[in-house]
Amino acid sequence: QVQLVESGGGSVQAGGSLRLSCTASEFTFCMAWFRQTPGKEREGIAIINKWGTPIYSNSVKGRFTISRDNAKNTQYLQMNSLKPEDTGMYYCAADDEQSRCRLYNLELSSWGQGIQVTVSS
Repeated sequence: QVQLVESGGGSVQAGGSLRLSCTASEFTFCMAWFRQTPGKEREGIAIINKWGTPIYSNSVKGRFTISRDNAKNTQYLQMNSLKPEDTGMYYCAADDEQSRCRLYNLELSSWGQGIQVTVSS
């Protein structure tokens, strides 16, 4: 199983920015970010394939940018214009099977431990 290590979470005021990073122990076809906000189920918010093609959920489109550095097996999530409702635990995920690489797929094969993001009003 691929090991994933997230970094970069923290607290910020509404309207601010944060950048999350996730480094994998090996290369995978896709890397993704999920989040679980208070009172809601875990949801996929961004996914990127090995060619750098991103897909976003409607909740973050236009505010968040996913990118990856294949040479470093690392993905990033640049989060701008943060809102209090973005507060939650953010999880890095990855999979090497193209057919499983879907934004809504909670059964991607590898997951990080999660990192807290708190946005205050």
